[in-house]
Amino acid sequence: MRTHLYRGVLALVVALVFSAPAFAQGIVKGKVVDEKNQPVADAKVTIAGSARNAETKTNNKGEYVQVGLQSGAYTITVTKDKLIATSRVNVTQGTPAEANMTLVPAATAGMTQEQKDVQAAAGAAIEALRAGRDDEAIAKLNDVIVKLPNCSDCYYNLGLAYTHKQEWPAAEAALQKSIELKPTNPDPYNGLANVYNAQKKFDEALAMNQKASELSATTGGAGGGGNAESIYNQGVVLFNAGKYAEAKVQFDLATKADPNNANAFYQLGMTSLNLGQIPEAVAALQTFVKIAPPNDPKVSQVNTSLPALQQMLPK
Repeated sequence: MRTHLYRGVLALVVALVFSAPAFAQGIVKGKVVDEKNQPVADAKVTIAGSARNAETKTNNKGEYVQVGLQSGAYTITVTKDKLIATSRVNVTQGTPAEANMTLVPAATAGMTQEQKDVQAAAGAAIEALRAGRDDEAIAKLNDVIVKLPNCSDCYYNLGLAYTHKQEWPAAEAALQKSIELKPTNPDPYNGLANVYNAQKKFDEALAMNQKASELSATTGGAGGGGNAESIYNQGVVLFNAGKYAEAKVQFDLATKADPNNANAFYQLGMTSLNLGQIPEAVAALQTFVKIAPPNDPKVSQVNTSLPALQQMLPK
């Protein structure tokens, strides 16, 4: 009877098991003011990252917030009329990233016409990339690279555009060139991890994640949760590779490094389930339900399946 129950429960919860779990999600927020330190309302806020772009506006207090972001590096651009401000942040799950900015006139004074043209071309390329016009972004970025051959960020964004198009060799080449020009920047290593992960080159993806983590820890770019996020991402790569025992170790470490990382507890539960370790799965999933946002769709899925899993616990 226990064997039949076990199989029946696994059939019930099989829909919960991810073959390719998403990275952790996070929040970015901030306040936008003008040069007189007055709040700027209704300013356009564009948040661009390797995995997702988002757009919002400031409220009457000049404040903005965007939730549901995957962990990683983002470029935030705020515009209103002819004013602009930009900032780069690293988003991690559990601790909101903050980017407060002051809008200033577009800085073109003192530039030659050629410099203005290059700046305009670079801005147009990034705008095309944010809008999903990857072919246009690639063409414009290549034009900029002709004039600025040592532009590491240009190659990084070129790699993102090729990644969106799933042109893996071109994406890898661009990201490798970005690393060659600026080897201390963790962003292109994360970009390569995504490229390798998509091609099921899990060992290479894991190595890139580890390198990005090392650089983030050295530069402080990932904040206090950087190591926890990197550990979690390594678990994702191992899970996708079917290395469940190794993935469980990483997810367990991630929960200890960041006890508020709900996604880490969820993946720990799913990995334990794949290993047939029901008590560990139940414990992790119960913690996930307690700390996950109420609107997380996985909460209702887990709540539906937990009673059947609990029946399988040793008496």
